[in-house]
Amino acid sequence: MTRRTNPTAGLHRAAPSGAAFPPPGAWFPAGELPSPRRWFGPAEGAVPLADGGALVAGGALADGVPTAETLLYDPVATTWTGTGPLGTARHSHSGTVLADGTVLVAGGIGTSGSPAAGPLASAEVYDPATGVWTPTAGDMTTARSLHAATLLADGRVLVTGGAGDRAPRAPGRSLFSAELFDPATGEWTPAAPMTDSRLAHPQVPLQDGRVLAAGGRRSIGRDRGIGQGFCELYDPEADAWTRTGSLAAARAGHQATLLADGTVLVTGGDSPGIRFERGFVPFSQWRTERYDPATGAWTAGENMPEGRTCHRAVALPSGQVLVLGGTDSATRDTGYASAALYDPLTRGWTATGGMATNRYLCTATPLPDGSVLATGGTVRSGRATTAPGKDVLTATTEVFWI
Repeated sequence: MTRRTNPTAGLHRAAPSGAAFPPPGAWFPAGELPSPRRWFGPAEGAVPLADGGALVAGGALADGVPTAETLLYDPVATTWTGTGPLGTARHSHSGTVLADGTVLVAGGIGTSGSPAAGPLASAEVYDPATGVWTPTAGDMTTARSLHAATLLADGRVLVTGGAGDRAPRAPGRSLFSAELFDPATGEWTPAAPMTDSRLAHPQVPLQDGRVLAAGGRRSIGRDRGIGQGFCELYDPEADAWTRTGSLAAARAGHQATLLADGTVLVTGGDSPGIRFERGFVPFSQWRTERYDPATGAWTAGENMPEGRTCHRAVALPSGQVLVLGGTDSATRDTGYASAALYDPLTRGWTATGGMATNRYLCTATPLPDGSVLATGGTVRSGRATTAPGKDVLTATTEVFWI
């Protein structure tokens, strides 16, 4: 891999209105959302738009209430403005930018009368030119939340796993099923099922067109789950899944990032064997692993400066990876403000500027100018709050300057 000497060359730099360019490695405030919110799923949150800004659709407000609100980020004014709302309020859904610049939102958790809520099968597409959402021609084949979604080379979208009902007596379990959305027809069709059920798992499109699903949470009963190390590959041409090398450490709450040389870096996650509803471990994962598609094997990587779970990782134009925010898997009481950079050439980590707001279950979006937008998230939870059961969320957003 050859790193560009000037990773932002040719990019339109959107400096905040009336301000000088910040120094590289610094964060600057980027306005506030109308209300605090967070994103539980690996595939939801803000997505980049061709005009240099970003789109936020849905999310979880206080007490886990889903919203239909849709917002646009202006990178020059550093402000958020409303646009057409979703047809259905949802969180724990997926958001995917399609080849034509429109945005697909699928599944998630909705409301079916307070306090009942369940997974959704509905999906809708946003047109930036009109600011309007339109339902897809048909619903998904399976109602699901906390699933993964990946844009394939042929323009279709692969949706896998998530939480849903396997059978009338098995609600809220991790799913094996997968499906494909075709933007040309607006319809959903079943895809070959995965070899392992999983939810909240990272999914990465590889350079050869295959898709890697790495780890994730696996159900061991209703609302109970453990991290897993099993990984598999999807071949779109054959519509088939095959097992590949397993992670050395079982992980959930982790991130998987495609590097410029075609390998995949996995960072963080809950410690091995944690039982999500009542288990206790002292730390989150600080060990990293790197996957080579040519061999199908994972090898140990350099340790992060600190362990973290429920964080975000973004590949930068320089080839480096920015890891930000997160929390510990023992208590999840407070989010982290810290950030670190991984250099694939030296395989080393260095600390970089920290955010002004500590956060986890946030979203991190690579913008067209090379900067990274961090949005919303959980600030404090559990014993770190003044009112037990009332998590503290943030409406703040920040931009990492490169």
